[in-house]
Amino acid sequence: MTDPKPQPAAQPGAPLTEPEDRQWASFAHFGGVFLFLPSLIIFLVFKDRGARTREESKEALNWQITYLIAYIALYIVLAVLSVIFNLIGVGAILGILYLLPIALYIVNVVFSVLGGIAVNGGGSYRYPFAFRFIK
Repeated sequence: MTDPKPQPAAQPGAPLTEPEDRQWASFAHFGGVFLFLPSLIIFLVFKDRGARTREESKEALNWQITYLIAYIALYIVLAVLSVIFNLIGVGAILGILYLLPIALYIVNVVFSVLGGIAVNGGGSYRYPFAFRFIK
């Protein structure tokens, strides 16, 4: 039996040109409208191909993780408040409180769009209050 030829190792992608680097970096921010997956995919696929993409996708991903933690924490607080308010008979107030997740998502969209516009224009963007999980 003959030995099959060894397959060549996968080669890393070619470095991004400056316009491509800026484009993917801005997509990482704009992708925040669809939550964390676009930022994560862009970070994992393009981090070694362009410096700007690495930095901006890392920043966008840190923001998306921070947003996700805040969103989950908000729902936990709302669940606890829901039980408490229903026990004391003022459950009608909850309707207003359940608008907070929508407001939080709007903040996410605004920051993501601002980041994408800033990076697409050649600058850099830092979210005002994101935890830096990915260094």
